[in-house]
Amino acid sequence: MRAPPPPDTGPTGPQARTYRLLLGHAMTLVRRGRIPSVPELAVKARVSRATAYRYFPSRSKLVSAVVAESLAPVRRFEPTAADGLVRVRELFDKTFPLFKRFEPHMRAALHLALEHESLERMGILEEEPYRRGHRQYMLHRAAAPLAATLGPAGYDRLIKALSLVYGIESYVVLRDIWGASYREVEVVARWMLEALIESALRRAPAAPHPALSPKGRGRRGRGEKSSPSRSRR
Repeated sequence: MRAPPPPDTGPTGPQARTYRLLLGHAMTLVRRGRIPSVPELAVKARVSRATAYRYFPSRSKLVSAVVAESLAPVRRFEPTAADGLVRVRELFDKTFPLFKRFEPHMRAALHLALEHESLERMGILEEEPYRRGHRQYMLHRAAAPLAATLGPAGYDRLIKALSLVYGIESYVVLRDIWGASYREVEVVARWMLEALIESALRRAPAAPHPALSPKGRGRRGRGEKSSPSRSRR
């Protein structure tokens, strides 16, 4: 099962300097809670509108670049374990807590996606629709070894379920609605991760994963933490 390609990192060579200038101003404005228009970005960077539009022809392209830049430390993370179950836990343990550093940028992406979906549904969207998807690449890269155990349908279901947890939506719901701390967001997300993995493995058509066998219940990969559900057994 082929994973999505990694996100684009922008131009290189002589064009990179202007691109980085524009992107730096965009990052600052988004961090302050605003998604700038391309003309506004041109003014901030002191370049012509034509130049700004050459690099970012729409807000969609602009926000995509902002998210790709802010999540670069997350994208660079490479799970080290061979076991798919351990790799997914590594991904959550090492990268999910980083999302709080990039919360404004990820919220901006969510805001633009919701705005575009509404305008597109009404038939009045006048720019390229913004589509998110960075998490697909990260989750596939970590969980790929589980495909053989879960089968195509089970693997696809698990990846999609994990994508509901591994993203800014967990922060929005738990912080905005429940007033949760960042630490509580991480604990609840990790608990959901364990529940989803256990359910997926129990439904797997292949032989049970060692983590669910009687002898494997007490074993964990290096660096793994005990889950709330397992600590009560």
